[in-house]
Amino acid sequence: MHHHEKTAFLKFFITYFVSVALLILFAGYFYFGQIKNHYLKMEEFSLIEYARHIKMGGSMDEYQKGYHYQFLKNQNKHIDIRNFTTLGGEFTKIVPMNHDQDYLQIFKSKKEYQNKLKNLKLKVISLQILLLLFFAFLSYKLAKNALKPLQESITTLDKFAKDLIHDLNTPVTSIQLNMKLLEKNPDFKENKILTRLNKSVHNISALHENLNILLQEETFQMQNINICPLVKEVVDTQEELYKSIYFSLNCTNLKAKVHANAMKQILQNIISNACKYNSEDGEVKIYTKNNALYIQDSGKGIEEPEKIFERSYSAKHSSGIGLDIVRRLALAMNITIKVSTSKHGSCFILTFV
Repeated sequence: MHHHEKTAFLKFFITYFVSVALLILFAGYFYFGQIKNHYLKMEEFSLIEYARHIKMGGSMDEYQKGYHYQFLKNQNKHIDIRNFTTLGGEFTKIVPMNHDQDYLQIFKSKKEYQNKLKNLKLKVISLQILLLLFFAFLSYKLAKNALKPLQESITTLDKFAKDLIHDLNTPVTSIQLNMKLLEKNPDFKENKILTRLNKSVHNISALHENLNILLQEETFQMQNINICPLVKEVVDTQEELYKSIYFSLNCTNLKAKVHANAMKQILQNIISNACKYNSEDGEVKIYTKNNALYIQDSGKGIEEPEKIFERSYSAKHSSGIGLDIVRRLALAMNITIKVSTSKHGSCFILTFV
């Protein structure tokens, strides 16, 4: 499953499951509250029944242990009929006797009520867990089914992209070889048109490589390698293309778990942009600090650095599709990228896990 498919799957699953889970939890909470109130009313009713038996002189044999009572002196005070309450570990209720006689206060242990409440909690929680498991499974199935059309479309597009890249490989390689032959010809030495053409061919080749690496995103085999030789290789390539740019490289040992080709492509895109959008006779400074790689240029800076990784972003100093691919490859390899910018240039900071 591709990264974007996983994201879509998780969004659908979480949205549906969380909605249903909240409904189940709230329903269980209100159901528990309703039954609890019913139990309390039954406890109050049992006290009233016990008092009625005492008033009528009936037999108390049918009542279990846990009840007891006492008489209160009539002090001509009004007793609210809704006086059912708790006192310590017992329920209690005061009921009036006959006229001009004492009040009767009934007590009943809360133990039975607490046991019933405990059993009710277990039943409600057990039922909620079963429902949550059922709807989690249902959410999973629905999310998988909802993704099927997307997966079919992605498979078709991937196949088309792979075929296209394969077909482009031959003409791109042919153009590069012919450009190298032309560069060896003295008649074309220092030819500006040839230089511009060479940069355009390099851009086409870079785009071809970007797409090729991007299609391998989901099958990356990560290895612990030293990043610095890759940096040196990319810098050597850029020095040939941008002879007016001064490169300062201070990178000897920076190890990280990455996919070598994908890492090289990230470096290629960032360093290429640092050259392309640099000032005339500018500088590209590359160095390491702690567990991070810094790529700094002396250009005019970036107008909206928070948007440069968006595919649709375009500006005077836009880097096109390259940085969107950088973002995706970095995400696949758990590399954090930050950008700082000013009117004196920009700096890309790549932090490795």
